[in-house]
Amino acid sequence: MPSLRGPLLSALRERGAEAVLAELLRSSPPEVADLLLAASAAERAVLFRLLPPEFAADTFAALPSPGRDALVRDLTAEETRRLLADLEPDDRTHLFEELPGRVTQRLLNLLSPEDLAEARQLLGYPPQSVGRLMTPHYLAVRPEWTVAQALAHVRERGPGVEEAALGDLYVVDGAWKLLDALSLTRFVLAQPGARVAEIMDGRFVALRAGDDREEAVRVMERHGLPALPVVDAGGVLLGAVTFDDVLDVARAETTEDFQLAGAVTPLPGGVGATRPLDLYRRRIGWLVVLVFVNLLSGAVIARYEDVITEVVALVFFLPLLIGSSGNAGSQASTLMVRALATGDVTAADWGRLLLREVGISALLGATMGLAVWAVGLGRGGPEVALIAALTMVAVVILGSVIGLSLPFLLQRLRLDPATASGPLVTSLADISGVLVYFGVATWLLGR
Repeated sequence: MPSLRGPLLSALRERGAEAVLAELLRSSPPEVADLLLAASAAERAVLFRLLPPEFAADTFAALPSPGRDALVRDLTAEETRRLLADLEPDDRTHLFEELPGRVTQRLLNLLSPEDLAEARQLLGYPPQSVGRLMTPHYLAVRPEWTVAQALAHVRERGPGVEEAALGDLYVVDGAWKLLDALSLTRFVLAQPGARVAEIMDGRFVALRAGDDREEAVRVMERHGLPALPVVDAGGVLLGAVTFDDVLDVARAETTEDFQLAGAVTPLPGGVGATRPLDLYRRRIGWLVVLVFVNLLSGAVIARYEDVITEVVALVFFLPLLIGSSGNAGSQASTLMVRALATGDVTAADWGRLLLREVGISALLGATMGLAVWAVGLGRGGPEVALIAALTMVAVVILGSVIGLSLPFLLQRLRLDPATASGPLVTSLADISGVLVYFGVATWLLGR
């Protein structure tokens, strides 16, 4: 939409609302959402009011959280009511989750009785559960129906179902218990007179409403399905989770892991929408903790002051050795955090992975130690070279073991394993590296 990138109000005055709307409708909702983000508050409200209801709802769903909040503030109560009615239930629930409690309550009061009951049901599930993520609009058929009856049901009820949820038809019994999930393609290719029970195979994947959202990401990624049915503890079908919502969750979880890796408490609205004081509060906690953690390194160095005074060359290798320990730990923790997040490894794999990591890190440490030994010969002589080389092997192994084990420990404590990467692992590896270095030096020098 290059011709609309300039002042929108001028374009409306010069070309008229119909011409501008026609150009907007030639674009996709995400592209129009980008245009709204670049517009001023006045332009944004005017432009959004031009859009047809369904297109407006899709555009609103494509906006990031700060953009949605700003737009809701610009709309009248009646406009907001129409917008909420046109939103998919899962998108509406996502909006309610992000807004302050008072604003959410005001918007809930704008809903129709049917939408209000639906919203309260979804909001009744735990905040990070699949139940909050699912849409209650899906297509279900009975096993005794013919294929022709099932397709007629699709044509009748399909317009009210989210497009991403139309790929599968769910087969339920009289108590609404899920029996199967069959692709729409299978119905199209089957004989019209065949019974649904005849094309069932009973091989389907379902989520529980109480499952964590990350489970939906893992299951959908593993099976490559555009939608997954959601059931309760008794197997009763409650709704469906679609790939677009799962993609949003995956993006949010990845962002959160990056923030935790940088020792930052997760930012709900993103960096751009976070106020400076709030950003300070979310960063200062870990930084202060790490200050006191790193003071331990200074205390260890002070304890070995006599050794440092006698062999000053040891100081030259100190940053190199503790840095290598931290780097090895960060590598190992990054690999484990990601593997745990994707389900590639589980807590039961810790022992096997630990043995493998010890072997790999020993090889890495020996290679790095050889390089340090060559440098040590020139800087401090054979004794210092041997101390530096042996320490390098030890600290790389130790740092790697810390980096690999800490994510498993945090997961066992029901904490996010991503907290184990970055500054925390580096600080712990630094302290252990200093202890090992001066322990080896004291031992070899006979002090």
